[in-house]
Amino acid sequence: MTPEEFRAAGHELVDWIADYRAGVVGRPVRSEVAPGWVRDALDGAPPEAPESLDDVMRDLRDVVVPGVTQTQSPGYYAWFPSNASLESVLGDMASSGLGALGITWQSAPALTEMEQVVTDWLRELCGLSDDWHGAIHDTASTACLVALLAARERATGLSEARGGLQAEPSPVTVYASSQAHSSVTKGVLLAGFGRDNLRVVPVDPVTYAMDTDVLSRMMAEDVAAGRRPAAVVASLGTTGTTAFDDVPAIVAVARQHGAWVHVDAAMAGSAMLLPEHRALFAGVEEADSYGWNPHKWMGTILDCSLLYVRDVELLIRVFSTNPSYLRSTADGEVTQYKDWGIPLGRRFRAMKLWFHLRLAGAEAIRARLRRDLANAQWLARAAAAEPGWEVCAPVALQTVCLRHLPDGMTDPDTLDTHQQEWAERVNATGRAYVTPAQVEGRWLVRVSIGAEPTELRDVEALWDLCREAAGSIAP
Repeated sequence: MTPEEFRAAGHELVDWIADYRAGVVGRPVRSEVAPGWVRDALDGAPPEAPESLDDVMRDLRDVVVPGVTQTQSPGYYAWFPSNASLESVLGDMASSGLGALGITWQSAPALTEMEQVVTDWLRELCGLSDDWHGAIHDTASTACLVALLAARERATGLSEARGGLQAEPSPVTVYASSQAHSSVTKGVLLAGFGRDNLRVVPVDPVTYAMDTDVLSRMMAEDVAAGRRPAAVVASLGTTGTTAFDDVPAIVAVARQHGAWVHVDAAMAGSAMLLPEHRALFAGVEEADSYGWNPHKWMGTILDCSLLYVRDVELLIRVFSTNPSYLRSTADGEVTQYKDWGIPLGRRFRAMKLWFHLRLAGAEAIRARLRRDLANAQWLARAAAAEPGWEVCAPVALQTVCLRHLPDGMTDPDTLDTHQQEWAERVNATGRAYVTPAQVEGRWLVRVSIGAEPTELRDVEALWDLCREAAGSIAP
């Protein structure tokens, strides 16, 4: 494809994207295709000769779009906000168009130094001190793994340079609450700690935050048994209920044993952009690492996850590689992000943040977050005032956890089934998408408000739909 052919195709694709976004409200929110439908529609012999753009665009429209849950729809309330602001889409396009090779500073100085700029911008916008140093990863799962690897090496005195964990004289342990994201468990396993050395800490039955008294006992018992605590993962904004662990108390306990504290605020971290909500993040400044995802509620297109650490030198000692073909005269003067994490090559992810922040501005992003918070409070008040409905977790941010309790239905298992059934009835309409979840053994329905186009009228319509689906009003 020549640049001129690309120009024509690109204009057509941009027009298609704009039309798609403008018309997303009319599409079923949840993808309803059957397993294998997309593959069957696209499968066949690999193309030996060029196909027309018209044919590709037809399949994009008729096959790909129906096979995607419409996360940019105002009726999307599932999992977590997964916004992809059009400002950041432009940045993603610019990044792809440049095709920069991000392996060292020398390979793309702008890639490295723009990443330094935007991570500093977001550190400042979130009110964090300049003790923190940030890098952009793909997801919070990777960021958590990087933090756990650093914690492992600090706890073992850089065992990677010797025989690794398998040569250590005693087990090394990690602690997280029962409400921590599943990526924490995956990170513990991939970092080599082993499932037997992951300590799952119970939570408060009302707030669903980690019980720090139990954490203290568990760590003391492990030390007495000859184990070494390496890390505690504190969750700020858990997936199930958006619960906030008590970071100051966790840090105080962890410090008694020299354990690393990683704060996982994947979705909720966007709220730190709001000065009035920073009290929820008290204690973060005393942690060792802090991760959150602009590609969720804030709205920078996936994938864009920030990991901030205080001890960059430890990261470099753990992750540094320096083969001869990557050395340059700039070494020692510049940041080499290849030494801050797992991959050698990295995408120009900073570009999408740079476009997003410059074209949207921080205040517009704050205004949208405040709108979502107000809409969540509206829904919580409406549900609390409605007979037969329960708001079953504190509404810390934009997620409202609901249970419908019909008259005479008291059996716990029957009530659990009922929550899943009315959620499915909501989703089957195509007008909205919510996700049921099991929290501490009981089912509830999560309404995660935060899609970019979702306004109060959309939340009001969802509430009517929930009541209708649950059978509390006449169908």
